[in-house]
Amino acid sequence: MDLEQFDLAPVVAEQPDPLLFATVSGAHLYGFPSRDSDVDLRGVHLLPVAELIGLDDPEQTRTRMWDRDGVEMDLVTHDLLKFAGLMLRPNGYVLEQLLSPLVVHTTEVHAELTALAPGVLTARHAHHYRGFAKTQWGLYEKTGELKPLLYTFRALLTGIHLMRTGRVLASLPQLLDEIPAPSFLPDLIAAKAEAEHGTGAGLVPDSAAGEVAALHSVLDLAQQDTGLPETPSARAALGDLVVRVRLAG
Repeated sequence: MDLEQFDLAPVVAEQPDPLLFATVSGAHLYGFPSRDSDVDLRGVHLLPVAELIGLDDPEQTRTRMWDRDGVEMDLVTHDLLKFAGLMLRPNGYVLEQLLSPLVVHTTEVHAELTALAPGVLTARHAHHYRGFAKTQWGLYEKTGELKPLLYTFRALLTGIHLMRTGRVLASLPQLLDEIPAPSFLPDLIAAKAEAEHGTGAGLVPDSAAGEVAALHSVLDLAQQDTGLPETPSARAALGDLVVRVRLAG
């Protein structure tokens, strides 16, 4: 689906609490959407203080799936406090959401969170991408679908790029321009565009397993040699931001 032809602003307006940002994640961010791909929206909402100090547990994470004009929508947002906590973990997924260039809605707080992102990146983020790649490879072995196979390569290449440069890059086509990778990947990306759950029958060479294993080794070495720290440096600044925004809201 072409995002430029789909107005996502009404989705933001419908949310019960203010959104501090909303971006597109998933296959569109990773650079291999299909004609029938859903739209994965991710973001941060701001709960009012009254909900946080009342007797009932606040709804820190909201998940909604629905059909809009024939397109399947998937929206997940976290309250600012929870999102800040996730940023302090070695969780590349939330940083990809924060730093996604596919911005649907933004605020000054979004810009501040983005500015703090370098201070939460650590060498330990390699574990996230290593584990995600192993999970997706297992799914590929079970289903034979191109989607988890491309997710496998995307995760490994993003992890390698992060360890080498200190920057989060989630787009597989862009990663292929920067890191040596199997030559068959562009053909798989093209095939994935035709169907969200298409298989790799006749397209995936027997060398795929070996290529995945080799990239795991490259990621291991990149983590050993990385200049990223072991722990985040932006914890205090992130905490100050959460308090300030909450009190102002």
